[in-house]
Amino acid sequence: MSLIEEIDFGTPRSKSETMVTLTIDGKEVTVPEGTSIMRAAMDAGHQIPKLCATDMVDAFGSCRLCLVEVEGRAGTPASCTTPVMPGLVVHTQTERLKRLRKGVMELYISDHPLDCLTCGANGDCELQDVAGAVGLRDVRYGYEGENHVFARTDGCTNDNWMPKDESNPYFTYDPSKCIVCSRCVRACEEVQGTFALTISGRGFDSRVSPGMSESFLGSECVSCGACVQACPTATLTEKSVIEIGQPEHSVVTTCAYCGVGCAFKAEMRGEEVVRMVPYKDGKANRGHSCVKGRFAWGYTNHKERILKPLIRERIEDPWREVSWDEAFSFAAARMRGIQKKYGRDAIGGITSSRCTNEETYLVQKLIRAGFGNNNVDTCARVCHSPTGYGLATTFGTSAGTQDFDSVEETDVVVVIGANPASAHPVFASRLKRRLRQGAKLIVIDPRRTEMVESPHVKALHLPLMPGTNVAVMTALAHVIVTEGLVNEAFVRERCDWSEFEEWAAFVTQPQNSPEATAILTGVDPRDLREAARIYATGGNGAIYYGLGVTEHSQGSTTVIAIANLAMATGNIGRPGVGVNPLRGQNNVQGSCDMGSFPHELPGYRHISGDAVREQFEALWNVRLNPEPGLRIPNMFDAAVEGTFMGIYVQGEDILQSDPNTSHVVAALSAMECVIVHDLFLNETANYAHVFLPGSSFLEKDGTFTNAERRIQRVRKVMTPKNGMADWEVTIGLAKAMGFEMKYSHPSEIMDEIAALTPTFAGVSYARLDELGSVQWPCNEKAPEGTPVMHIDGFVRGKGKFVVTEYVATDERTGPRYPLLLTTGRILSQYNVGAQTRRTDNVVWHAEDRLEIHPHDAEQRGVRDGDWMRLKSRAGETTLRAEITDRVAPGVVYTTFHHPDTQANVITTDYSDWATNCPEYKVTAVQVSPSNGPSDWQKAYDAQARHSRRIAPAEAAE
Repeated sequence: MSLIEEIDFGTPRSKSETMVTLTIDGKEVTVPEGTSIMRAAMDAGHQIPKLCATDMVDAFGSCRLCLVEVEGRAGTPASCTTPVMPGLVVHTQTERLKRLRKGVMELYISDHPLDCLTCGANGDCELQDVAGAVGLRDVRYGYEGENHVFARTDGCTNDNWMPKDESNPYFTYDPSKCIVCSRCVRACEEVQGTFALTISGRGFDSRVSPGMSESFLGSECVSCGACVQACPTATLTEKSVIEIGQPEHSVVTTCAYCGVGCAFKAEMRGEEVVRMVPYKDGKANRGHSCVKGRFAWGYTNHKERILKPLIRERIEDPWREVSWDEAFSFAAARMRGIQKKYGRDAIGGITSSRCTNEETYLVQKLIRAGFGNNNVDTCARVCHSPTGYGLATTFGTSAGTQDFDSVEETDVVVVIGANPASAHPVFASRLKRRLRQGAKLIVIDPRRTEMVESPHVKALHLPLMPGTNVAVMTALAHVIVTEGLVNEAFVRERCDWSEFEEWAAFVTQPQNSPEATAILTGVDPRDLREAARIYATGGNGAIYYGLGVTEHSQGSTTVIAIANLAMATGNIGRPGVGVNPLRGQNNVQGSCDMGSFPHELPGYRHISGDAVREQFEALWNVRLNPEPGLRIPNMFDAAVEGTFMGIYVQGEDILQSDPNTSHVVAALSAMECVIVHDLFLNETANYAHVFLPGSSFLEKDGTFTNAERRIQRVRKVMTPKNGMADWEVTIGLAKAMGFEMKYSHPSEIMDEIAALTPTFAGVSYARLDELGSVQWPCNEKAPEGTPVMHIDGFVRGKGKFVVTEYVATDERTGPRYPLLLTTGRILSQYNVGAQTRRTDNVVWHAEDRLEIHPHDAEQRGVRDGDWMRLKSRAGETTLRAEITDRVAPGVVYTTFHHPDTQANVITTDYSDWATNCPEYKVTAVQVSPSNGPSDWQKAYDAQARHSRRIAPAEAAE
């Protein structure tokens, strides 16, 4: 193996379809119009020296190294900023150019440290490479220049010198090595869109500056790594590279955090990760990354990771380390014993949205064929199950309609119930780039998120009250229909016209107008009408939504309302439009695709269908139960009742992530066998009897399916530290249960998935290695996948309009609970924080805080940073206050990343009417001053500490 070298063409690719032919160094080259001479030369195999140019950002033309001569033109233009023209004759290497380039390099080196042998970039320094390429052998100006290199000169303090900034936990900034190429500044602006960096000073005093000469940690920098990746010297360098050295081989794999599904090169020395570098050929991220995927992979080596199986008789006992065989035998005996005592349906399992498609498939197969029931559910239940129901009802398929590239062709973007800047940051960067180019943005969210206002972006914000999504969407439809903005041609051709007429008659009723619904939603009718007009008439309109849509009692209704709006305006079936759910975890889409719901087999086919069930029975050689099993909430209820007594939980912390923590504790405490399969002793493991150590994404092969239906390879870069990949652990448990599954590699599992799942029929590891990734459906009709769905018609035939009546949630405010709590995520943390809390990301978010409006805080005598008691009808917790006007009066907001807060002890059992997706986003609460953690938190912490004891290993005789 060796390092995967990606060609840097110097300037971005032109998308023009018009071709231009020119001659470069005697060779004819044909490239798209608008291509730079530099890129055209690279296409021809001629690498022009450069320092300020890179193909991730627009041409800048400052380093003056990429000069060329063009016949018939005076001077030596910069090849990066000079576009090709028909018939040009270009020379990239002449005596004149050689002299000019050497002179420029002499100026750079005259004020640059010459510590190359001990420099962190030694072996990966473009300045070194270019010095060699131009033949630099001496510097006529000496090596001190203005001397920004040394802290002291001639025994005196050097005022020109700046100390190294090591404030960021992941990379260093050494100003003495900065050549002021501006690549980092431009990457921060053009790729990331944060605008955190600038150039301060002039001439030799010019240096990169985070903000107003702040530290990187104290600035607006979001640590995405774009600046580090762009830097051609050691000015910005990963601390891991400084510590370990340069990598010697790399493997392309897929990030295991959010649903964007960024492709990375894991750059290695032996089996040690040196750094994770975003892969430019990754079709989801296009070479960009966020702080989590780029840097927060250290949890894989964290000291708290469990590497040996653990068992115990009772949850009050300390854990005991055992062999894999003993753990499997213990777990299987417990589960079989429960079935013998309570019946076949008394056990079940939960699949993970963090594990691979292959691992998820095996878990649901084990439950259906090995346990003999359909008591399988997934953590996707508590986030995007309404997406599956709503989009299947209206369009005929349970997934988003577009690829992420589609955002580059959109004109109007509606973001509802999502904060991509925090939860899906790489997609947010792509979106913000399009917005800076002129597309319009409408944000529908109770909170003023980071998307509402960012550099050069100002959204139309509709700050609705939590729980009123359906009323807002119906009011938007009211404006579109009553003002004649419906795309009638599209509706007549592609949708059921009679259903449309029924829907149109409903939305035009007076009670659905913006003015009538304002009393419920709190949205200014004028702003709502403006938003409707912009979306309906502004060109390509795309809707992106998240958990702020689905995690409501009317989550499925809102998804249907979104689909109605897209169909009514004709914003379906081409690039730049569509309905796009932003999935929270890396494989939420895949876990749903793989048959993780109790009523559906892989491919969203109902378990009661005889023909479908017979296909699986024939291949699995078992008889399957035709009756749907229990959903997660039903499992908990049945456990409390004493009829559901055993559960296998793979890669999910249901105690921290599911609502009404007290009820979850009661359910887990009642069970006789809880098997947790994870990396760490998570909160659920406090109530477990068996712990099976898991493997990280770096330690296994498989696939993830991201939010755009893109199936991508996960490749093993190191041996599993626990001795087994997760798919092997499930096979071991199944064998002990008496159901043997024989696979030697995950590719064989994917072959079985493809044989049984029509939308995956064309998927194989060979196909994925050839194409890089594919978007399902991938079959005979679409052998290379389907980037955009519903182009010629909907999967279900005609698009289905459904009336969406607003029904207020049963969770109401009142005198005792006058505020509404809604929850969300923050950039540096992920889900329940099990991974990110075990990295240096905690420097940005060490605790969950409660955002409260100044008016509400003043009424309660709360100051910023004070401890606050947060109480609902379900429970109470305490956390510190963050006073901000990001939330409206009457609304409070917190994250759920830290178990010592246990935000879900507050949330209730209310859920979506169609899917039982919990209503996390609307909880009536009261806030009052507190002296610190509540009695419940103290008791919970004591129980957790007691439960995590591991007995010392017995000495061998």
